[in-house]
Amino acid sequence: MTSTGLASGGTLPPGLTEEEAEEMQLELTKVDDEIQTLRQVLTAKERHATELKRRLGISPLSEIKQNITKGWHEVQCSSAYMRTSQTVGDLNRRVTSSNLYLTASATLEDISRSETYKKTQDTLSQAGQMTSAAFSTMGSAIRNRLGEMRNSPSFKSFEDKVENMKYKVTGGSNGESSPTSNNAPF
Repeated sequence: MTSTGLASGGTLPPGLTEEEAEEMQLELTKVDDEIQTLRQVLTAKERHATELKRRLGISPLSEIKQNITKGWHEVQCSSAYMRTSQTVGDLNRRVTSSNLYLTASATLEDISRSETYKKTQDTLSQAGQMTSAAFSTMGSAIRNRLGEMRNSPSFKSFEDKVENMKYKVTGGSNGESSPTSNNAPF
């Protein structure tokens, strides 16, 4: 084997003899062959594992679920998660046992039991029901009025003019004849 192709530019790297370079080239070829063999073995093993999973009824989705469950379990078992969880729990206990929290909770309970609160709640509920009924009535009235307008001579005349304009713009394509007998311009 010659030194050509062993290094860029066809020369040997400094401090390397031609024999050493040839040995290294042979070793590199051998390692490349081993890598190729290992890739082929790995591919075959992956195919075999996939076939076994298929035969066992293990789908890719169930694998993902299992990996997520395992990952979440590992997170929950981590010392950082445990310390954070403990810190949040301690903070929650301190807040809920503080005088300010207890006073605020008692005050809110007192307010929710008061007659004024109950009257306000009832009034707002009735106002909501009345508003809903008003919108419903208004919607029905508008729908009825539009129905009346649709059947009016003015609307029919307008509709005829729009149809005539459409006929003129499209040029009566597709063998259509004029939709109305009134050919008056719009």
